[in-house]
Amino acid sequence: MVADKAYNSRSIGQYIADQGALAVIPTKSNAKTPIPHDKALYRMRNIVERFLCTMKDMRRLTTRYEKLSSNFLAMVHIFAIRLWLN
Repeated sequence: MVADKAYNSRSIGQYIADQGALAVIPTKSNAKTPIPHDKALYRMRNIVERFLCTMKDMRRLTTRYEKLSSNFLAMVHIFAIRLWLN
């Protein structure tokens, strides 16, 4: 699970570990004991966030006009193709 610095606490980290996932959460700058994390994996979080922010610009996806999940997924695919071509 990749999360922002705000989610760096022992209880959240323990919950993620109990679920069997790997926590990739950087420590805050004022932390007494920094916890190591995968910086390359955390950097890829930016790519996903930019894609979701761009996806919000397409009103049809944001307001979920397509009620069937198959149609909605098709619209996401069309949006991704359109974004890739530009």
